[in-house]
Amino acid sequence: MPKVQYHIYVIELSKRVFSENARFRAANPQFNGVLECLYVGMTSKSPKERFKQHKTGYVNKKGHKLSSNIVQKYGLYLRPSLYNHIDPIGLRAEALKMEEILALELRRKRYAVWFN
Repeated sequence: MPKVQYHIYVIELSKRVFSENARFRAANPQFNGVLECLYVGMTSKSPKERFKQHKTGYVNKKGHKLSSNIVQKYGLYLRPSLYNHIDPIGLRAEALKMEEILALELRRKRYAVWFN
């Protein structure tokens, strides 16, 4: 059985998320409106397939919603230039850590970023 590989991905969000979503705004006090609003995630699917799941409000077989409301409402497109340098990761815990590292790195560069 092939080993699961996790991919880190970045989705550009409409800047409306900053003005319309108080939790997003509170998480990004460093944002000055110049750069983009982003969502950083990790998935065992391809980033393209995962983006499609977010936009369609994907619900799994157990009835759990597996899409971010922020991405469903504000997601515009994938930003491969911000994640292509990260190789697939074999362990879920490592992928979650890399998701956080990338999100915080992008925040330091003054993007507005949401991640789980």
